[in-house]
Amino acid sequence: METPSRSRGAHQTRLPPLLGGDDLDRLQAGLQRLAHAHGRMRSLLDAVVAISGTLELDVVLHTITESARRLIDARYAAIGVLGEDGRFSELITSGFGADQFREESGAELPHGTGLLAELVRDPKPLRIDDLSAHPRASGFPEGHPVMTSLLGAPISVRHTIYGNLYLADKHGDAFTDDDEEIVTALAGAAGVAIEHARLYERLRQATEEFQRRLLPDLPGLPGLELQARYQPSTQAPRIGGDWYDLINLPDRVPCLMVGDVMGHGLEAATLMSQISNALRVIAYEEQEPPSRILHRLDEILHDLYGGPMATVLVARLEAPAADGSRPLRWASAGHLPPLLATAEHQALYLHTESAGHPLGVDPGLKRPDHELTLPPGSTLLLHTDGLVEQRDHSLDVGMNQATHLAASYATRPLADLCDALLTQGGGTFPDDVALLAARLTH
Repeated sequence: METPSRSRGAHQTRLPPLLGGDDLDRLQAGLQRLAHAHGRMRSLLDAVVAISGTLELDVVLHTITESARRLIDARYAAIGVLGEDGRFSELITSGFGADQFREESGAELPHGTGLLAELVRDPKPLRIDDLSAHPRASGFPEGHPVMTSLLGAPISVRHTIYGNLYLADKHGDAFTDDDEEIVTALAGAAGVAIEHARLYERLRQATEEFQRRLLPDLPGLPGLELQARYQPSTQAPRIGGDWYDLINLPDRVPCLMVGDVMGHGLEAATLMSQISNALRVIAYEEQEPPSRILHRLDEILHDLYGGPMATVLVARLEAPAADGSRPLRWASAGHLPPLLATAEHQALYLHTESAGHPLGVDPGLKRPDHELTLPPGSTLLLHTDGLVEQRDHSLDVGMNQATHLAASYATRPLADLCDALLTQGGGTFPDDVALLAARLTH
């Protein structure tokens, strides 16, 4: 029986031809390129996040250099940092040891006549496959690895050139158009990060200068060696509420004061100025006892400013005895106790049963006075909690560290003791530090 044929107008379904081996290879290669491009884009985004994750300029520069070298898979990378005069002020390197070309090391920086300065003269991406054949190549400094290829891009923001990003000798391959696009994009992100880091540094310097101008100069007093330090937080350019003060009362007794207003920012700094100025006047008027000074301060702050929260310690160093010892009388409004170090290298915090309540809690509450005779040659340290406060350990651990350090520096110059306290733990502080030190000299 004959099978009926389809009508001429009927639709016929055609199956696609089977892919041959060459087609499969091309498809696989295309998928690999797509995956590679996706992976590089993800790596670029990761590098941008890493660059933007810090505001410390030195860390930013090293992060940019490392990120660029790894992203392009180059053997070497460097950032040439330009100074205000348009010349190289620093060269940050990656891939061949430490930064051999830092200005402070005395190593000679590029003079602006070779290839590294090409981007300074003509700020656009630069790609060279054979450095030895380029007419501007001027060789390498002694000890520098020999490089064969170069890829560079200017680092700029709004027509301001901050420096240049260089990469050399891609592993197993020449630099490509894709590499150039990625390095150019990374250099753009680097420019923004560098600009932010420099703005942050200027802001931090201005903040520190403003804070220091609010603090007094120490007077010269017979029988006492005095030192004071103020250290702003190293983690953010914050204006804080920490302060120290020392005045000579009408009865010729030195009055030492240290305090910390709750919070940060301009409001805390303003309150700090108001409280410290009020405390000066009240201490000069009331003179003694220290608890009375704090009580009057609490009352006035409550009436004038609504009772701001703060901790304060007020101490009087009474007239010395014949043997050089001096009675210490102090009262605390919730502040850390004084730290005492003797000439025999013994040190301890002067803990008491009651540290007193902070300012702003209840002006009607009383605070006790405390008294102790300081032996000749001893050192008294008053400080805010930022000195002993760290995120990775408790306050007790920080106070123990300060105690041991005060004991070991008890007979060394007082300035050395203060500096050592500020450099412990790497010199980083999550909060501001105010430190006032007095040593009995005779």
